[in-house]
Amino acid sequence: MKIRYILYIFLILQGSLMSATIKHININNVDIPVIFEEQKSLPILNLQLIFKNSGYIKDKDSLGLANLSSKILNEGTKELGATKFAEKLDDNAITLHSAIGFETLTIELSSLKEKSTLALELLDSLLKSPNYSEKALSKVKTLVTGSIKRKENDFDDVASKGLNALLYNGTPLANPSNGTIETISKINLKDIKEFLSNSLILNNLVIVAGGDITLEELEKSITPILKELKAGNKEETSKIEFTSKKEEKELLKPTEQAYIYFGSNFNANSQDEDNYKAKVASFILGGSGFGSRLMEEIRVKRGLAYSAYSNININKSYSSFSGYLQTKNESYKEARDIVISLVEEFVKNGVTKEELEAAKNFLSGSEPLRTETLAQRLNRAFMLDFRGLSQDYPKMEIEKIQNLTLEDLNSYIKTHTELNNLTFFVVRK
Repeated sequence: MKIRYILYIFLILQGSLMSATIKHININNVDIPVIFEEQKSLPILNLQLIFKNSGYIKDKDSLGLANLSSKILNEGTKELGATKFAEKLDDNAITLHSAIGFETLTIELSSLKEKSTLALELLDSLLKSPNYSEKALSKVKTLVTGSIKRKENDFDDVASKGLNALLYNGTPLANPSNGTIETISKINLKDIKEFLSNSLILNNLVIVAGGDITLEELEKSITPILKELKAGNKEETSKIEFTSKKEEKELLKPTEQAYIYFGSNFNANSQDEDNYKAKVASFILGGSGFGSRLMEEIRVKRGLAYSAYSNININKSYSSFSGYLQTKNESYKEARDIVISLVEEFVKNGVTKEELEAAKNFLSGSEPLRTETLAQRLNRAFMLDFRGLSQDYPKMEIEKIQNLTLEDLNSYIKTHTELNNLTFFVVRK
């Protein structure tokens, strides 16, 4: 108890001494959030331009469009081309990279402070003149197609995508972020230009930055660059609704192991007051590794798998419960049935006092480790803002977890009977 108390006090002190703040800068009459932390001890600049509503949620019928578009941004400028642009970055130890998530497209820039002016100039040139060429498009298509083909024998990936297609059927979550070989082949430069033109807009933008730079310096440097972007139409992320069913699909492959992926919907929104209870419940059921219900029953007691994991994910656009394990082909039915019975028993009877205390100790004690680095603090600040939560939410969440009673947690768990509607996707021999 004393150690936990000391760690808890450390968390509060750390939050007051080092934390990202949220300001706004006005560019072209658009107020853009800036998540910022100045840290003089690091002679670097780290800058992320995060465009919301611009991930593969926007692919629609052109699966893989968001991914190809972000990869085109990694092919340099039209004037320099991919090779010379990359050489300029490497020669000056500058990193400039674009990537997508489900809901976001991110352009990340990092450099030493002494090279920050050049780094920002390269970012400016990239935004003004991406390498929209048939050669660049052919290259990224070849790379993505090769990746898709290689993953055909990655049965973890096959099972994961299979579950997504089954569980989230009819929603963007069912689609592979890379697209398919067929859909990629149909995407052209016009499609990519249109996607980026509609995505790289000020009303989608959140700036995340930190390092040895003041907010005033950042604003002065970044404003001329971003003025070139159009304001665009502001979009709000819509909630993706789906309902899981008790169903199972198998895919037969020449594998020595059975890959079992499972999931269900979870009835929660990102701003629900009781989400801290879901965090504790998720930790106990399958999120804590050794000591979790899944790991104890499937590996420790029965030796059916090396690891078994599950997690409750509560996001802005969707919420779900999902998990996975590997086992011998001949024992996959036994392992699947154990998962079903474990979840049913968990929903019916909840957790024990000992499990709750262990979860409280770990979640409170490990919290300071989640904000040790500048990158961690900036990422947390963005995610809190993205989900519509206050910046002091983690502190309040820990306080709520500490005060959580066994009766309240078990009452909460019993209301989530949707966890029993497990959908399975199994790859086996």
